[in-house]
Amino acid sequence: MTDELETRLEQARTQEGDGLVALLYDPNPEVLATLLANPHLQEPHVRVLVHRADLPAIILESIAREPRWIRSEPVRLGLVQHPHTPRLDALTLLRQLFVFDLVRVCLHLAAPPKIRRVAEELLAERAAQLPTSGKLALARRGPARVAGALLAEGHGDVLPVVLVNPFLNEAQVLRVLARMSTPKQVIVAVAEHPKWSVRYSVRLALLRSVHTPVSVALQFLPNLLLHDLRELLCAGGIATHLREHVKREIARRSGGSPPRQPH
Repeated sequence: MTDELETRLEQARTQEGDGLVALLYDPNPEVLATLLANPHLQEPHVRVLVHRADLPAIILESIAREPRWIRSEPVRLGLVQHPHTPRLDALTLLRQLFVFDLVRVCLHLAAPPKIRRVAEELLAERAAQLPTSGKLALARRGPARVAGALLAEGHGDVLPVVLVNPFLNEAQVLRVLARMSTPKQVIVAVAEHPKWSVRYSVRLALLRSVHTPVSVALQFLPNLLLHDLRELLCAGGIATHLREHVKREIARRSGGSPPRQPH
């Protein structure tokens, strides 16, 4: 061991104040491991450590398994978001995060994809238990899967907010429309929404729902492809209250009588 390294290790054991802060950026894992045992090390110092992008996994693991450090929500969040934190430790700590720190994990692109996916699942599960104020906050900036869960819930105050969530995507909207249990108010809100009601796939999905208002369906029927209308009708995929309207639209464009459905 060089004299220089021995000096840094001794400093890591005993240093405090500004000298300790300087050691937080030491590149040597042995120095950092020694620093973790320094009695002068405090939670703000550990917060600096977990935000170092180059921090080795062994140091992150040591922090993650020390009860006095993981009592801190910012430390837990930093560990979960860090790409080098061992997965088992990150998943364990992820389940201890508050709701809006889970949102931060979902939107933190440096966090491992697996961690972000689990964070979304946890958020979607917890969303139903939140008060209206919490639901509204998530509806504004929650990730796609969470927005989909809130949309499916159909809460009256939340619906108009979640439908303009920038992370809500067409795939989530289609999943909600495909569920038999989706409340009527959700179908109507999507059918009348200026953003979602113009999407071609959404319009086809709305034709399958018993809750789609006839007045709305009549507005977008002329813009749907004839072969799609025929396929839906033949496959029995049209809601009963819209079937005759679809038949008449097919007949209008085909120049003949309304088609009969196969028995």
